[in-house]
Amino acid sequence: MSVLLPNMADFDTIYELEEEDEDEQDEPEPVVRSQELPRPRDAPDPVAVRGAGHITVFGLSNKFDTEFPSVLTGKVAPEEFKTSISRVNACLRKNLPVNVKWLLCGCLCCCCTLGCSLWPVVCLNKRTRRSIQKLLEWENNRLYHKLGLHWKLSKRKCETSNMMEYVILIEFLPKYPIFRPD
Repeated sequence: MSVLLPNMADFDTIYELEEEDEDEQDEPEPVVRSQELPRPRDAPDPVAVRGAGHITVFGLSNKFDTEFPSVLTGKVAPEEFKTSISRVNACLRKNLPVNVKWLLCGCLCCCCTLGCSLWPVVCLNKRTRRSIQKLLEWENNRLYHKLGLHWKLSKRKCETSNMMEYVILIEFLPKYPIFRPD
């Protein structure tokens, strides 16, 4: 069995190799799936914690809703949930006023600088998102991965308009059975 390439134009072309024993038709082995393993479609939908603030800069609201979702009952304590959201809100409270000031200055000078005055706002917003993502990863490693949850900052389409917003998604991690030989 060998494949000859006549020229480099055919290099990226994928050819199906013919086997020497064509008269034997190999049927694919049936895939046996354990009943204990959850299928991805069986996993519950992630919980989205939306922004609840009155100021939004490039899709990032100035605070997130601290109301405990009923879907998380039995998975995480309401106090832990509120503590985690309060940490994220504290990060936003520290960083977003600076972003708003730079946004106002950037909008005032936008015509004179041909839009370059908005770059500091874009960079500060990116820095704020990264600090929230690091905070959520720390929370995941500290507590939520042990509880079978994963928190992340995600961009979603707004329910009321075609604009995009950042939400905190709380995903349920699949639980696989632990094999213990007897």
